[in-house]
Amino acid sequence: MLDANNNQYKIRLVGIDAPEKKQPFGQASKQSLSDLVYNKTVLIDWSKLDRYDRILGKVWVNQIDANLEQIRRGLAWHFTKYAKEQLIEDRTSYSRTQEQAKSAKVGLWIEPNPIPPWDWRKGER
Repeated sequence: MLDANNNQYKIRLVGIDAPEKKQPFGQASKQSLSDLVYNKTVLIDWSKLDRYDRILGKVWVNQIDANLEQIRRGLAWHFTKYAKEQLIEDRTSYSRTQEQAKSAKVGLWIEPNPIPPWDWRKGER
C-alpha cells in the first residue's frame, strides 16, 4: 500500500489466511484482493506490527471490510489461530461468513477437502 506521500507499507490482513500462490485458488484470491483495493483509497484499521514489520490490519475500501469480503468470496479462511486477537464482532462475523461460504460452496469451498494455507505451508517445508 502507498500513502499520500508514496511511502510503501506491507499489510498483513488480520483475521484471514489466503491460499498460497501455488495452491488452488491462490491466484484467484490474489486477483480478488487486487480488484478490491488496487488504485483505490483505503483505510487501514491497525494496532501493531508483526515480526516481519508488516502492519497487521483490517483493510477498508468504500466502507467494505476487504478481509471479510475475501472470506465471503471463498478466497480466504478465517484464521482462527489468531481469532482471540480480533474484536468479538469481527471474530463472530468472520466465522459466520466462512460457514456461509462453505455451505454455499463458494470459491475454494467447491473443493471437497480444501487444504488450509497453514497446513499447505507445513507440507512445503
